[in-house]
Amino acid sequence: MKVTYYGHSCFGVEVKGKHLLFDPFISYNPLAKGVKIDEIKADYIFLSHAHQDHVADAEAIAKRTGAVLISNFEICMYFAKKGIDKFRPINTGGGFSTKAFRVQSVIAQHSSSFEDGVYGGDAGGFVISSEEGNFYYAGDTALTYDMKLIGEGNTLSFALLPVGDNFTMGCTDAIKAAEFVKCNNIIGMHYDTFDLIKIDKEKTTEAFEKAGKKITFLEIGETKEF
Repeated sequence: MKVTYYGHSCFGVEVKGKHLLFDPFISYNPLAKGVKIDEIKADYIFLSHAHQDHVADAEAIAKRTGAVLISNFEICMYFAKKGIDKFRPINTGGGFSTKAFRVQSVIAQHSSSFEDGVYGGDAGGFVISSEEGNFYYAGDTALTYDMKLIGEGNTLSFALLPVGDNFTMGCTDAIKAAEFVKCNNIIGMHYDTFDLIKIDKEKTTEAFEKAGKKITFLEIGETKEF
């Protein structure tokens, strides 16, 4: 699977020729100035929760690409009112299959509301399963014991975990989360974009290595195969 990093918590993952885009926050991210939003491919757009730093570019990309929006019911209905007519609501524990992959919605412990104050339903994460491999996109979350269920039920090729602390897990809890989901190949997200989530990537990398795990920090715009 090819993974492209667009900054903050936004990733594109190519699975069996389909382009999966997660939490698009690009045009408002000063660190992602080099990313051309009109060139981003998307067949499916996954939104973990309603905060602006995860949904800012969802409407524009969905309308340009015709991608199917996948999120909780509240978020799907919010964007339906904005003219998005391709969407699939999903809720915690539920899942469905396409020809390229299966998605299951899993628990994330975090708040969720739109910039205009509209309630955004429960925050969540996603487990994607396919013939090319499986991965976990955690979204914004604290460490939860429910992550153990992900590890018990899936063999993950990699997991995308927040490591920025303050609003989500930090390094220590992310290492524990990697243990819970039984995945030693971690891609870091939700760090450095704002002052409150700036981290020391070298120390974080060393801490993961000491725990027998690998964390990858992709450069914005970089594509890597996992």
